[in-house]
Parts: sequence; structure tokens; C-alpha cells
Amino acid sequence: MEEEVKMSTRVLLASAIVLLVVLLTGPLGYRFELVPLQPSLVSLLIAIAGGLLVTLVGLVYVVIAIRGALPGNRNLIILAMVLGLVPSLFITPQIAKARSVPPIHDITTDTDNPPAFVAILPLRANAPNGVEYGGNEAWPAEKLGETTREAYPDLDPIIMPMSVADAVDRTVSVLTEMGLDIVDVDAEAGRVEATATTYWFGFKDDMVVRISSGDDDVVIDLRSMSRVGQSDIGANADRIRDFIARFESL
Repeated sequence: MEEEVKMSTRVLLASAIVLLVVLLTGPLGYRFELVPLQPSLVSLLIAIAGGLLVTLVGLVYVVIAIRGALPGNRNLIILAMVLGLVPSLFITPQIAKARSVPPIHDITTDTDNPPAFVAILPLRANAPNGVEYGGNEAWPAEKLGETTREAYPDLDPIIMPMSVADAVDRTVSVLTEMGLDIVDVDAEAGRVEATATTYWFGFKDDMVVRISSGDDDVVIDLRSMSRVGQSDIGANADRIRDFIARFESL
């Protein structure tokens, strides 16, 4: 009986390791176009559910080990339990954040007249999310704008005493520093477009910066939009905040 339990403990540890592999390969499989998006997302759920099951079974084994029935297996059991919790610890914060923000993916500092994408349009030709602001039936422009302002009241245009040319140069520097790929720089129009790529899934979010001249300053509006997914889990708003903070600190 003891040998059978020891074997089960090894199987438990092996299962935890396999689930970690599933946790990693699902997103990376989508990033490198090996599997579609839905199966890669399902793999995350499998990793979470399987990991919690491993932890639950491990807890039962720990009770047995504490009673002295499995003195040689305690370390393996604890290791399996820790590994089994990794998927939940990795994904739960993302789920919590998704619930804390509205399920939108098109964020801008000017909800009345959002900056328009130009050079990026061909790159989004096959993207599930269109570029028209409020083009989704569930999120018409008025509702999208109101929701954006309520959820992200801190996202205001940048107003600074500088020339359009200097603002364009600084914009390119900031976007590059943030790790985005510059797609187009139109200094005459005061527009810079760039693309951000997430690490695990390789999701692409596009960003356009519009620079307008005032009397003695420039007004800089931003728009960041995901190509895939209804909710961006706050990523686009975070990207705009990051840009504003970096731009104003230079």
C-alpha cells in the first residue's frame, strides 16, 4: 500500500509539472500561430483546474504524511502542491483586474474626436476589432465615450509649451522607450502610429498619437486599441498613462 501511495505521489508531482507546461505552451502556441486563440485560452483553464486538483489531492496526502504513514514523501507532496498553485497565482490577478474595469478595448483621451489610425489600417485589415470608434453594436460611440470617461477620468490630453516638431520627436522617443514598434511618423500632420505586442500571447495593440498646435503650446491626444478581444483588462489605459508620465517627465 505504501509503495502505491509513493507512486501516486510521483504521479501527482508529474501532473503538476505537465500543467505548468500547459500553462506556458497555450499562450506561446497562439503567439507563434501554432494553435487558434480559443484552444490556447482553454489551456489556461485546464491548467488552473488541474493545478487546484493537484493541490487538493496533495493536501490529503500531507495529512497522511503528517500522521507518519508517508515519511519519505512529504517534500514531493509539498513541491507538487506549490507547483499546482502556480497557474492560479499567475492568472487570478488578471481575472481580478478584468472584473475591475469595463469590457472595452478602445481607449482615448478625446472621446468626442478620437485620433484616427492611418498607416496602421492595412495591418488591421483582418483584425476582429475594427478601427471605427464605437463601431461595435454593444458599444456605440456615445456609450463607449461615457464609459471611458467614468472608468478612466485621469486620462486627459497633454498640453505643453513646445513645437509640434519637438513633440513628434519626443513622442517617437517615448514610444520606442516603451518597447512599441513605430509604424509611421507624419511630422507634417502631427501623427505618430505604433504597435505594442504582448509577451505571452503576442496580442497586438495599436496606438496613435495626435499632436495639434495651439497658440503657444501643443495638445497631444492618444488612442490605444486592441486588435483582438472585447476586454483589454485595462492594458490600453495603462499604456496611455505610461506614455503621459514618460512624456511629461522628459
